[in-house]
Amino acid sequence: MPSTTYRYGLLDQHADRPRLVGVATLGVPMSEKVLTNPFPGLNPYEESLEFNRLVLAQDVAGNGESWFCTRVFWHVAGHGVRSVVSFGDPVERWRSGPNRPELIKPGHCEIIYQALNFAHLGHSTVRPLPLLPDAKVLTTRAQAKVTGHETGAASVIACLVALRVTAPQDDVDLHRWLREALHAIGSRRVCHPGNHRYALWIGRTRGERTRTVIGMAVGRYPKPDLQLPFPNRGDRHQSVDHRSHDP
Repeated sequence: MPSTTYRYGLLDQHADRPRLVGVATLGVPMSEKVLTNPFPGLNPYEESLEFNRLVLAQDVAGNGESWFCTRVFWHVAGHGVRSVVSFGDPVERWRSGPNRPELIKPGHCEIIYQALNFAHLGHSTVRPLPLLPDAKVLTTRAQAKVTGHETGAASVIACLVALRVTAPQDDVDLHRWLREALHAIGSRRVCHPGNHRYALWIGRTRGERTRTVIGMAVGRYPKPDLQLPFPNRGDRHQSVDHRSHDP
């Protein structure tokens, strides 16, 4: 769970007792520039936050995401928040398996943000990422926690130990230990093209929303490469590339 300032739950009231079917959180990103680059005129962490988690159960009814998000944004707007920034990872994640790799996360272009009228502000920084065999990303920040003896280092070390790496001793050089641990478990580096960056100005009145200015260029929405069923005499479900039928 990332650093959170506001935490919300979506409850199903039709069961015998209220059942949690969704979670949304807003909080502090790893860098202040995540907020000040798109919204230079707002106070970061007070008037602008990162929309960093949105999870709903599969059985939530249609339009549940937009219904939930709209009410979350209405509530935080009452506390002075005027903008939110969020990201979507376009890269698939594959986990090494005993027989063959397993897809555990598809790439996302975040259609939900497009439905909510977020502005698409291009991509975040292109960077190499160390990818663990279980498809987790060991970020540069996570590595720095280990080598710098920072708070949170224990959880990063535990993640690596779970992949059958020997835990470091008290007197070990953590830079060397981390380098050898990543090599031992078969970590590989992938070139990440950068996450999709989305931003939304919010407020309870039109004036509150229109006074917020985005300081970055707004681009076109990315779209997924869908394979849609197309009825045909010979094949009732022939797959075709939807882009070839765009007007």
